[in-house]
Amino acid sequence: MDKGYVYLTKRNAVATLVLNRPEKRNVLNYEMWCSIPELVRQAEEDDEIKVLIVRGAGDDAFSAGADVTEFATLRSTAEGERVYNEAVMRAETALYRFSKPTIAMIQRYCIGGGSILALACDLRFCAENGVFAITPAKLGIVYTFTGTKKLVELAGPSRAKDILFSGRELDAREAYAFGLVDRVYPNGEILAKTYEYAEMLTRRSMRSIKGAKKVIMEILAGAAEETEEISRLVAGSYDSEDYKEGVRAFLEKRLPVFREV
Repeated sequence: MDKGYVYLTKRNAVATLVLNRPEKRNVLNYEMWCSIPELVRQAEEDDEIKVLIVRGAGDDAFSAGADVTEFATLRSTAEGERVYNEAVMRAETALYRFSKPTIAMIQRYCIGGGSILALACDLRFCAENGVFAITPAKLGIVYTFTGTKKLVELAGPSRAKDILFSGRELDAREAYAFGLVDRVYPNGEILAKTYEYAEMLTRRSMRSIKGAKKVIMEILAGAAEETEEISRLVAGSYDSEDYKEGVRAFLEKRLPVFREV
């Protein structure tokens, strides 16, 4: 496999999307943003894949943010910034709309653009040495709508303002208190714990997981009551092979073997 700046690997039913610029703390350039949607599409269409982990290469950074050299080239004008932001939004949307569970595995720096990718994932597991910051206020730019929306959903409006107004760094403990990360693990355990959790998810019903993700996204999009689509989704689960297998396994006092994708 050609390991470019971003690449996809697979072990059993767990895939990993790797940001691969360890010598630069995995900073994100335009090429990387453009590569992500296609790799996510490949993972979506691969029925063997049940969980996607997003991480940085090495153990020194998830991603330290945007490649600053592009501020003076590609991003030096409003038009260039528009093109760049469209690539960022496509990558962010691809991750957010991915139907299977996603986990950001965060070691050390998760700054700026790195935070955009992490917040687009379903879950964020962080090492104790994790450092978070969203820094548009240090650059004179306005953070994206979708990135701000996810930040508000996780941290609330006041804490989102604190993070965006100040551009300050949050350590793993404060990021957890703010709701930006879901688990904090010792530095030496983050890798094993993240993949252990992902492997556990592969043994659960994908129909249930995908359904839960769909319903939660509808709620976050403003749904106040059950839609016709959600009603069909819920009712249809009781006619599924996964449901039949789940009931059989419960009655037979064994672990279920779910086969739906």
